[in-house]
Amino acid sequence: MTSRRTFIKSGALAAAAFSIVPRHVLGKGYIAPSDKLNIAAVGCGGKADYNIQQAYNGGTDNIVALCDVDDRQAKKYREKFSSAPYFRDYREMLDKVGKTIDAVIVTTPDHMHAPIAMAAMNLGKHVYVEKPLTHDIYEARMLTEAARRNKVVTQMGNQGSSGDATRYVEALIQNKVIGHVHTVYCWTNRPTWPQGVQSPKDKNESQPVPSEVDWNKWLGTAPYRDYHPAYMPFRWRGYWDFGTGALGDMGCHFIDVPFRALKLKYPASVECSVGSVYADFFQEAFFDDVCPPSSTVHMTFPSEDRKVKDIKFSWFDGGIRPPLPDGVTYEQVFSDIDGGMLFMGTKGMLSAGLFGNNYKLLPVEKFEGQAMPAPIRPLVDGKTEGHQQQWVNACKQGFGAYTSSGFDSAGPLTEMVLMGNLATRSYMAREGNQFPGRKKLLWDGDSMRVTNFDYANQFVKRTYANGYTL
Repeated sequence: MTSRRTFIKSGALAAAAFSIVPRHVLGKGYIAPSDKLNIAAVGCGGKADYNIQQAYNGGTDNIVALCDVDDRQAKKYREKFSSAPYFRDYREMLDKVGKTIDAVIVTTPDHMHAPIAMAAMNLGKHVYVEKPLTHDIYEARMLTEAARRNKVVTQMGNQGSSGDATRYVEALIQNKVIGHVHTVYCWTNRPTWPQGVQSPKDKNESQPVPSEVDWNKWLGTAPYRDYHPAYMPFRWRGYWDFGTGALGDMGCHFIDVPFRALKLKYPASVECSVGSVYADFFQEAFFDDVCPPSSTVHMTFPSEDRKVKDIKFSWFDGGIRPPLPDGVTYEQVFSDIDGGMLFMGTKGMLSAGLFGNNYKLLPVEKFEGQAMPAPIRPLVDGKTEGHQQQWVNACKQGFGAYTSSGFDSAGPLTEMVLMGNLATRSYMAREGNQFPGRKKLLWDGDSMRVTNFDYANQFVKRTYANGYTL
């Protein structure tokens, strides 16, 4: 019989031999545990700076290709990863060096998230996509289905979903510590950037395109307009052709917590009100291409809790805050400058800041000494800072490995967020002196269709320009 010592030694040698099996032997989608992940980055400036650093992780993994339509944004990483080929077109990158790439990070304006991610996934590449996952609802549904179909590991860039706080809030809500939740408020101070044009000069006078910028590729799926520095590198967020406004920016951070805690699905209805400017004393003025300076959105969701018929959810942005419930103070509820959330249940309330941080059970005196239920989802090593590395490690394990914001959850969450924008854009619809879009919209989530105001359905799925496809 084999001695115990010989058995352990043989097993160790076998394990070592297995751990250095080359990637190509394991086949498509499988990466040896000892290998570094080969990552391509589409978008190199702004938030991409953080995403690339966290994924590269000081060299535990590889950056093997870079892509950006603005050479100024790419300068830092072209110098740092000088051996990585650089492209201005992600399609050319995937075509020429796709075989060397395992995974792709997409950090671009919102209107280009979906076509880039889809192209990568259809080649079997794992993807990390900044929030919001997509620009419109249809894209979110398609990316969710494509991730399953292509069996790739995915993550959306709402790093708060990897934090401890959101898991503890989920545990408190799902263990009915505040009773049966019937109402949720979320709010943010965004937009803190100019929402679109600020003067006739911005709107009407185009500027020469900088030599470092490929303006047509920056426009991508969006209709043509002349270059102006008002659009890039950041103010694009306030234009509907490129961005998704305050909701798209912060909704995936704040709304993620109640979405998971209450296991929300498709809303049954949505209605909104938006801030506007006045062309004269009586005349409201909206710009078709610009997100509003502030908005409130109200949705109803079917409840899985038999004690609650519908869950009412409200969103407030642009500095608007929800009404203060009885029994709590302003300081208790509105203590985070970025915004917050408030759950109201039959036994009490729970307030929290960004990512669910600094959560409090209210009224305080009622919940003194309250035991903390164990978190339901696994805690993440490195917490929010470990969001990118969690995805990297899951890519090495292969399809089915857990990520905090894989597309199975990030896709439906993004759909919920973008329902607010659908309501906002239909709200601005005008016929003469009438605003027929100012109504409660009824939503058929399975078919992705507003059933009582057909005008709104144009915002479910946009038409791509310039030959781009999904």
